[in-house]
Amino acid sequence: MKRLPLLLMTAALMVPIGLVAKPAKTLPEEVQHKLATLPYYNLFDELAFKVDGTTVTLTGQVTRPVLKDDAAYAVKHIEGVTGVVNNIEVLPLSPTDDQLRLATYRAIYSAPGLADRYGFQASPAIHIIVKNGVVKLEGVVANQMDRQIAFMRANGVFGAFQVVNELQVAS
Repeated sequence: MKRLPLLLMTAALMVPIGLVAKPAKTLPEEVQHKLATLPYYNLFDELAFKVDGTTVTLTGQVTRPVLKDDAAYAVKHIEGVTGVVNNIEVLPLSPTDDQLRLATYRAIYSAPGLADRYGFQASPAIHIIVKNGVVKLEGVVANQMDRQIAFMRANGVFGAFQVVNELQVAS
């Protein structure tokens, strides 16, 4: 019996990466991925969607008009999507709101514990939405204590008329 060299045996078992089938993403997973990877999407924006058959309805609030358009464009070109309803609100331009966004960011992301768990992420867990002096916290945190700390830190920012805590606790 002739023995093949080990190198040839392993080479025969290797499959080029491009030929390995990846599991297909569902439509909601694909929409989520497209929205999360938009270039101007950041912690001062909040995007959400609903899939109804092959129609995707986009909602949320963004600081840049180009993000609203980019979101609709990206979702419209997903295979299987036949319609996009773009209900994303573009927040009004306001230097006061911009200052409040930054101050709230510093207050939350400099808090001991929160900075370690939620700071310096490609996709921040806590989104800060500011409209006409009203601060809204969106996203998902690890526990009730983090939710409460983020709320208290945002509530202590000078200039905020109101803080709405819509942070969810991961289950």
